[in-house]
Amino acid sequence: EDDGEKEKEKEKEKDDSTKVPVSSDAKSVEITWWNFPNFQALDGEVGKYEEGIIAAFQEKNPDIKVNLEMLTFEGGPEKLNVAIATNTAPDVIYDAPGRIIDWGKKDLLAPLNDMMPEEVMSDISPALLKLSMVGEEVFMYPFNTGPFMMAVNKTLFEEIGELDLLPLDRPDRTWTVEEYEKALNAVKEKAPDIIPSGFYAKSVAGDQGTRGYITNLGGSRFLNEDYSEVAINSAAGVKGLEWVVQASRDGLVAPGAASLEAGDHNDLFLQGKMAFAINYSAVLKSLFAPNKTEDFEDVLLPYPTPDGSDPKLEPFLGGLAVFNNEDDKKVEASKKLIDFIVNDPEWGEKNLIQTGGLSARNSVTGIYEGSEYDYSELARKFITDPPTTADGYAEIRTF
Repeated sequence: EDDGEKEKEKEKEKDDSTKVPVSSDAKSVEITWWNFPNFQALDGEVGKYEEGIIAAFQEKNPDIKVNLEMLTFEGGPEKLNVAIATNTAPDVIYDAPGRIIDWGKKDLLAPLNDMMPEEVMSDISPALLKLSMVGEEVFMYPFNTGPFMMAVNKTLFEEIGELDLLPLDRPDRTWTVEEYEKALNAVKEKAPDIIPSGFYAKSVAGDQGTRGYITNLGGSRFLNEDYSEVAINSAAGVKGLEWVVQASRDGLVAPGAASLEAGDHNDLFLQGKMAFAINYSAVLKSLFAPNKTEDFEDVLLPYPTPDGSDPKLEPFLGGLAVFNNEDDKKVEASKKLIDFIVNDPEWGEKNLIQTGGLSARNSVTGIYEGSEYDYSELARKFITDPPTTADGYAEIRTF
């Protein structure tokens, strides 16, 4: 009798295996995707674009159900920390290397090497691969990129008749700290209602802006080249920070930087109240576009250096990772979602454009039109190795 029951079970399993599973089926896989607002909001509604991705993905993968939860840049990091501490981490996260690689070092993530054959690895620059790996293991699938730099309200300089103070006629737009100071003082004198520039220090958010700003102003690095020591605590680093302090005293910096978030700083720029923003990129330019309350042309600029030499720009890199929640089916389903987001013939490029970013792949270029994207492609040559994946950086970042 027992053997007969087993045969019936086998036949039942065989029947089930020929059916196309649907999301309500008991054998379907359910995964959660937590996402920061990495895509431009569709119709002004946060998460609406992501729901479109999910609907298209589930149509092709009816056995996988995806639950979306949108995070904010302000509260998201702490929510993730709590989720990890309570073993309730999501399955998929779209984030940046700073957090993802730290999780990889703590054995919280599933390796993605099987998704990265040689033809993919060789199409991504070593600097971006370094940000995506721990040793030989890939923990972040690189998707969109672009160098972090500054932005200026070009329209304002046209209005005050000082456009020639900006290095826009130079192909690489490099400039000196002295030239930058002249531009700030022109705003102070000719547009007294506009704050020349800004700074922020209330939290770690947007630290790539303050870090890149100070290091380039003084001509220093943040960490040394082998990541064994902090290099900002040097004569050049001090010079950069002293410049910010003096500029603040001279009225060239928005007051109250200690109580300003990166978002507060961005808002001043997007509202047309501040001439320069110190944390920008092609990606952020696109993401910020719906938040502009004034009609002006925002143009990308590299950070100035003491002698006008090439700046060192940290790359923005966005990518996707999979938390290892001890469920192989969820891990595989999560990898399928990532592959769809990045590589689907229809949705891959559409998703990249929705981020406003350049492709992490060297072979994918020219998907945008416009001088700022052309410049952002050119400025890739200034990309340096950021400190965000160095051991202990999570603690250093707070200081």
